[in-house]
Amino acid sequence: MFRRHETFYTFRRDYPVITGIIAIHLIIFLLINPLTRSIFPLGELVYWLGIGFNPWVAAGEYWRLVTPIFMHVGVGHLLFNSFALALFAPALEQMLGKIRFISVYLLTGILANVATFFIGGLGYNFHLGASGAIFGLFGLYAYMVFMRKDLIDSVNSQIILVIVVIGVIMTFLNPGINIYAHIFGLLSGIVIAPLFLGKARPFYAAPRKTYQDTEVTFNPNRWKKRRFLTRQKVLNFIGLLFIILVIIGVIGQLF
Repeated sequence: MFRRHETFYTFRRDYPVITGIIAIHLIIFLLINPLTRSIFPLGELVYWLGIGFNPWVAAGEYWRLVTPIFMHVGVGHLLFNSFALALFAPALEQMLGKIRFISVYLLTGILANVATFFIGGLGYNFHLGASGAIFGLFGLYAYMVFMRKDLIDSVNSQIILVIVVIGVIMTFLNPGINIYAHIFGLLSGIVIAPLFLGKARPFYAAPRKTYQDTEVTFNPNRWKKRRFLTRQKVLNFIGLLFIILVIIGVIGQLF
């Protein structure tokens, strides 16, 4: 479910929404990053028109509840959010379909920014990033773990729970994090999950394509021959993820 075997071509073909979101991340990052902003004539304008700022939202600039979802100025922030999307979102895009997936992504991201507006108040600082929407996706997975066990197996359930716990802990440990967006993104994903998971299919049961672009159906006998994740592999993965989070946190404090 969270193991990626695709080439760049097959990933782009099978998960066009996620590919598009990551491409937008990269393009906007190049436009607004302080090191490259001066190169692009519209970079400064894009930054100040898109960044989240509660007083400007209160003044009627409601698009700022949406635009920060696609904006990053730090390399670590960009890489972490894009990596999280590439690793954890493909299963949801396949299970939900393109329209429902992008609807969940945008809705949870917007709700996270709405929470930032109402709870953070007019004194809250500038904010941007896709973390609220990504935590919203984790909220959907968390709902599956407890309420839709038919959509996720036990191994992936353990991975999700550990990641959610680590994510919440890191939210409160790292300075400069939009705590409201993370927490309410997660909660909004849990709350809206029943609305979007009604017709969802388990990831392994969805139609898959081979590298020769031929459609194949799920064959249980073929999957029995595969070796599933061992507990040690799961622990190794979790440990590696934790190290990555710590390194990103340290980089964030330095820069």
